[in-house]
Amino acid sequence: MLRVGLTGGIGSGKSEVSRLLSEHGAVVIDADQIAREVVEPGTPALEEIVAEFGNDVLTPQGTLDRPKLGEIVFADQERLDRLNGIVHPRVGERTEELMEQAPADAVVIYDVPLLVENGLQAMYDVVVVVDAPEDAQIRRVMTNRDMPEEQARARVRAQATREQRRAVADIVIDNSGGLDELSRRVAEVWEELRKRA
Repeated sequence: MLRVGLTGGIGSGKSEVSRLLSEHGAVVIDADQIAREVVEPGTPALEEIVAEFGNDVLTPQGTLDRPKLGEIVFADQERLDRLNGIVHPRVGERTEELMEQAPADAVVIYDVPLLVENGLQAMYDVVVVVDAPEDAQIRRVMTNRDMPEEQARARVRAQATREQRRAVADIVIDNSGGLDELSRRVAEVWEELRKRA
């Protein structure tokens, strides 16, 4: 099994790369999806989040109001650290469960936005970084998430810099062009990963 850490800043196109790699045959484990699972109503993590941040972070239906929580934590590093302390250990446990279920000869892509920020690069055989210029990231976040520019910039600033990500990369996927270019580059990367596997 080849364990691949896939990362990139918000708006870099990491989710699209993840989708393309899945089409090539990779087993994809999505940290964001797991992070949503572990805070569903009735979970210990959601109870801890409410205890830490108050009932204001819940929707009227009792689910986590992610945009509301985001406004709180992305403006305050200490509170972001507290949230990460609740969520990340549970994401890690669930990830290990999923990794154990993958076939022995699989290329397992762990799609993790905060790989660099959390110092997780040593957990993977290969680290793939999806890279895009900051202005492109901000534009994509504003468009795809219908987010005001100030919030988009705050999200980008709250993450590792492009330089920090590139420093831990074994493979860099440049996503400053269009989708056709990206598809071609991902196909090349898939061949490289298959060889390493």
